[in-house]
Amino acid sequence: MTGVNEPPERGGAAPRGEGGPTRAGGDRASGGAPPGAGAPPSTRAAVRAGGWTRFVTARPRLSLLTALVLTLLAVLAGSGVADRLGSGGWEDPAAESTYATKALEREFPASQPNLLLLVDAGRSSVADPAVAAEAKRLAARLATEKGVTGVGSYWQSGAPALRARDGHEALIAARITGDETAMGRTLDRIAPSYRGAHGPVRVRVGGPVAVRHEMQTIIREDLTRAELIALPVTLVLLVMVFGSAVAALLPLGIGIVAILGTNAVLRGLTEFTDVSVFAMNLTTALGLGLAIDYALFIVRRFREELSTVADPLTAVGTTLRTAGRTVLFSALTVAVSLAAMLLFPQYFLRSFAYAGMAVVLLAAAAALVLLPAALMLLGHRVNSLDLRRLFRRGRQPGATRDQGTAWARMATLVMRRAPIFALATTAVLVLLGLPFLGVKFGTADDRQLPSTAESHVVQQHIREGFPGSPGGGLEVLAEGRATREQYAAYKERVAALPQVLRVDGPLVKGDSAYFTVLPRGEAVGDAAQGLVRELRSTDVPFTTKVTGTAAVLVDSKHAIAEQLPWAAVFIAVVTLLLVFLLTGSVLIPIQAVLLNALSLTAMFGAVVWVFQDGHLSGPLGFTSPGSIETTLPVLMFCVAFGLSMDYGVFLLSRIKEEYDHHGDHREAVRHGLQRTGGLITAAAVILAVVMVAIGTSRVTNTKMLGLGIALAVLMDAMIVRSLLVPAVMRLTGHATWWAPAPLRRFHARFGLSEGEPRPAGGSHEDGERQGRETPGEAPGEPEESGSAGEPEQPERTGQPGQPGRTGERDEARTRG
Repeated sequence: MTGVNEPPERGGAAPRGEGGPTRAGGDRASGGAPPGAGAPPSTRAAVRAGGWTRFVTARPRLSLLTALVLTLLAVLAGSGVADRLGSGGWEDPAAESTYATKALEREFPASQPNLLLLVDAGRSSVADPAVAAEAKRLAARLATEKGVTGVGSYWQSGAPALRARDGHEALIAARITGDETAMGRTLDRIAPSYRGAHGPVRVRVGGPVAVRHEMQTIIREDLTRAELIALPVTLVLLVMVFGSAVAALLPLGIGIVAILGTNAVLRGLTEFTDVSVFAMNLTTALGLGLAIDYALFIVRRFREELSTVADPLTAVGTTLRTAGRTVLFSALTVAVSLAAMLLFPQYFLRSFAYAGMAVVLLAAAAALVLLPAALMLLGHRVNSLDLRRLFRRGRQPGATRDQGTAWARMATLVMRRAPIFALATTAVLVLLGLPFLGVKFGTADDRQLPSTAESHVVQQHIREGFPGSPGGGLEVLAEGRATREQYAAYKERVAALPQVLRVDGPLVKGDSAYFTVLPRGEAVGDAAQGLVRELRSTDVPFTTKVTGTAAVLVDSKHAIAEQLPWAAVFIAVVTLLLVFLLTGSVLIPIQAVLLNALSLTAMFGAVVWVFQDGHLSGPLGFTSPGSIETTLPVLMFCVAFGLSMDYGVFLLSRIKEEYDHHGDHREAVRHGLQRTGGLITAAAVILAVVMVAIGTSRVTNTKMLGLGIALAVLMDAMIVRSLLVPAVMRLTGHATWWAPAPLRRFHARFGLSEGEPRPAGGSHEDGERQGRETPGEAPGEPEESGSAGEPEQPERTGQPGQPGRTGERDEARTRG
């Protein structure tokens, strides 16, 4: 974390561009001079009359008081949000399987049991008279419960699929009606009276509704534990970054506001749409992590500015025009990646898009509104309570002047051996991603839960001890008039298929009927998915719709495959546009998209190697289902790509700032990494800590999300930003900044960069340099005079933003 720890000392010679006498070009005044002193009128106006600065600093106490009231309201609004979240959402609402499921629920409730009671007779047989009598009594009692329908059992039907192979266990099946909230309440009401010992039998409660309910409970408990882990560890890291306890508490406070606001956002969204319970964990982590990251960048820049000017208002204004502008731009790039999930029909993904975009903007708003108000009130006290003085007795006060030199040396080394670093880094990332070529997609089931969870135990007993995967069969809904002979012929035809173990039915009601088809092997295996396709392609004299676990998986994979190219194009096009607006280059946006995508290979490879193949399942404490839930790679890509772009924006904006200042490409890359390398690494480590805390969840999908995204963030910050980006930018050289003339004019008019307005009447160099230079540059570099009378440099074509191009200088002067 070197290079982000402290601002330079206020005494002594100021670094270039941050203090000293005011130059003719309009550099900031030094020390205790009033804001804008010695600068042209337009510069004083930019410093004093910035609209956003006035808005957030005019009444800082009132702003903080309003924020406190809103936070308290958010606490009230967000209470009880976990009880309103769903644990499903993986299915396509327009799919054939969804239609068939709803029709069967309506016409044949018993065909869709979601509650299973596993009756264990111990050493006795389920055919024992005492066991049978008690089981029938429990089934009859269950049929009288409010909200329960379609009760059936082995002792009623004698169906072999409801009896274990060893004869010591059998099932009672039923359906709990209502939405997910109503089903959860019904389960809470009835489960305690059935669970446990009943005479000669022992009963365990399972089934899909029990799995979902237990998952919601565990996720809620795990989130509280994750927050208790992440907050103190984050505080320690922030103290290591800033030294000052006051400065460290500011990002943490913004993060807490983001957590409380996240719950209110989720609560509001549940009034309009279904929201997955998984969204609560990930959006809370995003809100906390991004709020801290954004606050980290802003506090660090404010301390830099405050080291050279006495007036906090001037420092806040410069901070908002530089780091604040980049934070806003960065938040937009993350929101764009999350917005791509709106293109998919599954509400599991759509809820992440709604909640994620709202939380990202909430984190940015907290950093750009509340934080400047707090900084205004604190002023120079932001550097108070330096907890590292105890460990710094032998150091000189100015010892931090050379901070970031390690990053500068690394950048120099990488650029000197650019081809080697570029090829080696790319090869390593590709190698780490190879396991993803063997990915197998599946559905989320009870194996997401800990092995000791009751509903998991029930389903495991069914998988291992019962024939034909009861509860995992396929249901075929037949609609339209048909004779019994036609139904019988269809049943015989289906039963003859090699993938079919048995066919039950039909059960006829009016013009509808349904068959239950039990596939051989795994309920969602390749054979079962192939059977779904074969059943749908079978030519019959009536209409058939196939549903069941395997059918839902087939439809979900089809929906994702259909929308995935559009989502990728959306992310790529919008990201290219945003990065172009930031840099004015054609090549840099392409580099950013490709390198961001490359940085995610390690995450996807690790997901398959660890969670699908089961490596490290023991130390990490999960049961591998042998597959990856279909929607998770999409979710992880959108989130991780946005976070990678977040750090890319901070690095590119600083490189662009330096390049605009002096036009030296290699020096711009070196200095950009020197000034942001430590900061990006610190921010990535903090965000990774939050994600790892989420990854301590006992639910496998949540563990996969947290640990996978933490790995992606660290790989991006420590490998891609530190090694691959400078190597690639060195290889592309000055062509990195090329853009055709029409696009240069477009960027000159609408572009966005981290810097302050150029003072009117000053040279182009001064306009680009105004408010952009930062402390800590390498000592001994020549200072550019920047005077208004300085001769113009020869024109250099094809390099946007470089000094000396008369056409762009005229446009910049006009805009100034």
